[in-house]
Amino acid sequence: MYIIVGLGNPTREYQATRHNIGFDVITRISDDYNIPLDFKKHKAICGRGYIEGEKVVLAQPQTFMNLSGESVRELVDFYKVKPQEVIVIYDDISLDAGQLRLRAKGSAGGHNGIKSIINHLGTQEFPRIKVGVGDKPAGWDLADYVLSRFKEEEQPIIRDAIKKSSEAVKSIIKDGMESAMNIYNRK
Repeated sequence: MYIIVGLGNPTREYQATRHNIGFDVITRISDDYNIPLDFKKHKAICGRGYIEGEKVVLAQPQTFMNLSGESVRELVDFYKVKPQEVIVIYDDISLDAGQLRLRAKGSAGGHNGIKSIINHLGTQEFPRIKVGVGDKPAGWDLADYVLSRFKEEEQPIIRDAIKKSSEAVKSIIKDGMESAMNIYNRK
């Protein structure tokens, strides 16, 4: 069983912002694999279903980004999965817009949502899909940048990255993290 968590912030004002790309990927996975996000539990909007014959739980934590670990901890405890069976999808400003980077484990790299998950799980050893949202322009405050929306010219690139992130989740489940990294870290 896998728990697939997309990071973001709840409420309308944060929809479609760079920081909410994880939520957008979960919505795409929900559509691609016909897994309705139809219940709220564990401080998250969730859905249960199957990808490649494996049971999955999709989750969009509703705790706000900096407290994402609270929701992830509840999900891990309830479903009795190992941290290695939790796939976390989130934004990364160190990657070009649309670029993906899959990792089996690692530090928070300054991302407060990941920092919270590491603190609550007590480990850095959980797979993740980082979705590039581009680096902040000079003179921009980091918070303002990640809470901004994508420019019109970035939209097709981001839609493609969301699609590829959904495919990467399937690849991780079907063929394992190593294989998925070989495919998606090259592009």
